[in-house]
Amino acid sequence: MWDNIENSFDRLPPFLWNLILAGVAVLSGWVLKWILSLVVRYYNKHQEFSLVRSIFLRVGKPMNHFLPLLVFNAILPLMKIMPKAARWLDKATGILLIISFAAVLIGLIKVAEDYVYKAYDLAKADNLKERKIRTQLQFVRKLAISMIVILSVCAVLLSFESLRRIGAGLLTGVGIGGIIIGFAAQRSLGNFLAGLQIAFTQPLRIDDVLVVEGEWGRVEEITLTYVVLNIWDKRRLILPINYFIEKPFQNWTRSSAEILGVVFIYLDYTAPVDEIRKEFDRLLTLTPLWDKKVSIIQITDASERTIQMRALVSAVDSGTAFDLRCYIRENLVAFIQKNYPDSLPTTRVASDAVSSVDQVRQQAIS
Repeated sequence: MWDNIENSFDRLPPFLWNLILAGVAVLSGWVLKWILSLVVRYYNKHQEFSLVRSIFLRVGKPMNHFLPLLVFNAILPLMKIMPKAARWLDKATGILLIISFAAVLIGLIKVAEDYVYKAYDLAKADNLKERKIRTQLQFVRKLAISMIVILSVCAVLLSFESLRRIGAGLLTGVGIGGIIIGFAAQRSLGNFLAGLQIAFTQPLRIDDVLVVEGEWGRVEEITLTYVVLNIWDKRRLILPINYFIEKPFQNWTRSSAEILGVVFIYLDYTAPVDEIRKEFDRLLTLTPLWDKKVSIIQITDASERTIQMRALVSAVDSGTAFDLRCYIRENLVAFIQKNYPDSLPTTRVASDAVSSVDQVRQQAIS
């Protein structure tokens, strides 16, 4: 029976035989992907993080090409084609395998990134560790993808004999060319090394609050060559990455997100300090913006016309501190306006001439 089947296949035209093998390769590749998806679903159905969804989103499309190409490359020797055409088809299949395998590796890197992003969520209040891990991960991910792309391109180029000979010829003249390229790429290399230093020494991290060039914002993205700062009014400030190595800047979340907020109020010398202090303490107890750690109000300066009261309060992060400062400022001003309006800054005028005129009027009346 098997002999009859084998003989019937042998009698098939070469074109039809090759078409059947190609169809078998595509179908078997899809079947392998389906089996792998079932295994992944089975082992991850009880986990909170949807690793299955991440794998299908990141690796699904590359696997649609890689597995059929892998099977097709395995059955290529069974095809009935001319030797010259077989060599070209084998080379083309090898190149496509390199490209699709690189895409699979990039997808796996993104799956690992999704998992780390889930494990280290920035939504929590004290997210110092999470920001540290994400900053390093972002740099490593971009570096790894760049290396995969470069190595894949090199593997494709080296598969051609002519390009290998050209490469050997270029290596003989690498001395002068290397010097020229070194000078040309000096700034780019400096940016790359600065990015490497920032990723591991971490003077700034993803979601850090910075004050740079007089602008307040959060670090939105760190690339191999530049940093994107999300300004409070939704503008984006883009700076070269070596800026943060060469120039000073303020980092409000370097070791902790906690921060102190300052409110200044200017009053007349007649202001009731004790009553204002009591109202300040009462206001803090009524708001969830205060983290219950620091609450101080003092007279910190006095000029010839006014006194300066400084309120010092603490909050869990800079955004909350800003809202808390506004809350304290607005309510203290409203309290003084309502209860002690005479304590607001005033200008007093005293004149000896006016006093003399008043004395004359009193004598005339009497």
